[in-house]
Amino acid sequence: MKHLLKLQDLNKEEIIDILNLADQLKYENHNGIEHHLLKGKTLGMIFQKSSTRTRVSFETGMYQLGGQALFLSNRDLQIGRGEPVQDTARVLSRYLDGIMIRTFEQKEVEALAEYGSIPIINGLTDYCHPCQVLADLMTIREYKKSFEGLKFCFIGDGNNMANSLIVGAITMGMECAIACPEDYKPDPELIKWASENGKFTCSPNIYECAKDADILYTDVWASMGQEEEKAEREKVFKNYQINDKVVAFAKSDVIVLHCLPAHREEEITAKVFEAHANEIFDESENRLHAQKAVLVKLLQD
Repeated sequence: MKHLLKLQDLNKEEIIDILNLADQLKYENHNGIEHHLLKGKTLGMIFQKSSTRTRVSFETGMYQLGGQALFLSNRDLQIGRGEPVQDTARVLSRYLDGIMIRTFEQKEVEALAEYGSIPIINGLTDYCHPCQVLADLMTIREYKKSFEGLKFCFIGDGNNMANSLIVGAITMGMECAIACPEDYKPDPELIKWASENGKFTCSPNIYECAKDADILYTDVWASMGQEEEKAEREKVFKNYQINDKVVAFAKSDVIVLHCLPAHREEEITAKVFEAHANEIFDESENRLHAQKAVLVKLLQD
């Protein structure tokens, strides 16, 4: 494991290894056991998209691991003024021990890895969100104890989250169902891969997908950068909401997850959100622990 560019780069055993370490780090954190495994290490955090959870969890994680994190926005870097990514990668590789980048295009993350000489972590692109899904898998295992025999259902836009969730669910052996409108499907190559490697459904029928699900998952209808599409998307996705009726189709012990921020009464009702708030905020906390595990795997000597 040299980088974390997308979840497809990891096999099942590597994901389990990360989750096991994340569990250990979470236990130690909750019990006041220091683990300065990255003492003297510095992580550069490049943000071309704003964030709450990504910035705070990575910055806090590096602190708890004994290292430090540097916040770098477009205003702080020459990359925001036209310097090529390959030059930025080679310069920062001389100063830092690793880079986390949250940006728009996946090719920018790939270029940093190609031209740099230090580990690169994808903190989110328009194509995928591997760090979030590692936290999601950690949460599912906490609540369900195992991935075996589970059905995972995502409801909403076939966006970067859907892309990574498909990979995570199928890789871990879960059945995966994606409920989305016909014109808003996930990446076609990932749909093909999932169909060839596991039990997979992609359908506009929300109730068919939610039937007997162990996990229901949703995300906002309009992601960052899609603000101009918000009104149109509200019309398209108005029936793609996790509500009491949808939950009734799932198993009685279903857990509901959301990567946040949540828009109550759009993709999820306030009632369902609050009924499953413990799961959702455990999931959010697990960003910290899962990302710390990734940092240790990549940056520890």
